[in-house]
Parts: sequence; C-alpha cells; structure tokens
Amino acid sequence: MGETMIIVAKDFSRAPAGRFISDGPNSGTRFRDDYLVPALNRGDDVVVQLDGVRAYGSSFLDEAFGGLKRMGYAAADLVKRIKLLSSDPSLVAEIRGYWS
Repeated sequence: MGETMIIVAKDFSRAPAGRFISDGPNSGTRFRDDYLVPALNRGDDVVVQLDGVRAYGSSFLDEAFGGLKRMGYAAADLVKRIKLLSSDPSLVAEIRGYWS
C-alpha cells in the first residue's frame, strides 16, 4: 500500500475524450481501467493531477470516475482514497458529484 500519482496530461493524454474504448484511445473507460482501478486494487491512495489538459468532457469524467462507483467501489472509500488536484474547483466538485 502506497500512493500513486497520476498526472493526466503527462501520463495519459492532453486530450482525454469519450466514454468508451470505441470512442478512441483516450476514453474514460481506458483511464479508469488502466490507471485508477490498478492503483485502487493495489490498495494505494491515488493523487490525480487534472491540470494541463485541453478540456474534459462530462462523458469522460463520468466514465472514468463515476464508473468506479458503478463497479462497486464505495463512495466514501473513493472520497478518502482519491485526491483530486486542479486549479478549477468546479472540476473537482463535478467529479465528486459522480460519487454521491
């Protein structure tokens, strides 16, 4: 158990987009399944730096972050274990809204 730092713009894509794998290589499904789920399953706390991308669509955010709750992760656990860093507080609030 440790901490995993994910810088979306550097580690994933500067142009995250879409919900499903069929939407393209930078989809919310791919981000969730390739980055968030492995870290959570290792027992790590996860720090996600959201700044530096062109924009986030709600479909990407809902699938990447809201999809965790639909997969069975408890909302309270997600709030505790995933730290969201952004210069835009409304982005953090939107993501946390998917867990409530």
